[in-house]
Amino acid sequence: MENFAPTDRTRLRRLPQRGSFERDVVYRILDEGLVCHVGFVADGQPVVIPTGYGRANDTLYVHGSAASRMLRTLAGGVRVCVTVTLLDALVLARSAFHHSMNYRSVVVFGTAAAVEDAAEKWEALRVITEHIVPGRWSDVREPDESELKKTLVLKLPLAEASAKVRTGPPVDDEPDYELPVWAGELPLRIVPGEPVADPRLAPDSSPPANVVNYSRPR
Repeated sequence: MENFAPTDRTRLRRLPQRGSFERDVVYRILDEGLVCHVGFVADGQPVVIPTGYGRANDTLYVHGSAASRMLRTLAGGVRVCVTVTLLDALVLARSAFHHSMNYRSVVVFGTAAAVEDAAEKWEALRVITEHIVPGRWSDVREPDESELKKTLVLKLPLAEASAKVRTGPPVDDEPDYELPVWAGELPLRIVPGEPVADPRLAPDSSPPANVVNYSRPR
């Protein structure tokens, strides 16, 4: 799998050792995340919107209402920056200055386009649904023609992207290692709770295995 080529926008100038252009690293982070933040400029005003997404090979899909300001603006060909961040731990140092976080993040630059082909649009919606809960698409009613018309799907080629990752313990100034202060990492994880049934669900309905055993890929 060919790595991403660094560009002026994706090359890390501060702490470059944390950067990665490996396609596999970028894809693993995207596949584990649930929310991306979409940044763009509309009417001279910078805007950042959180939304769900899905990935199919080297394409990122986002969707929403056909009336969505964000999607209609992006469909017009404006430049976009999409970010995904996974927070793995709080890094507690001996000094306030050196506190940090362990994280994995991806930044993607490019120009999105509306998905016009009906088959690709249907597949994109399946990809987004499966990204959120694997196996869910086969459990539910698929979108009908009216719902498809009300939905706008955008695709963003994964051509200009990079990852940034921090791992490990705090890095303190050498004299501070003698301080009587606890230091280390406090891991953080997304842990699903017990499923809560819709009040209008039939009393004898049980959640499917993909809900009961839900987890994110790592």
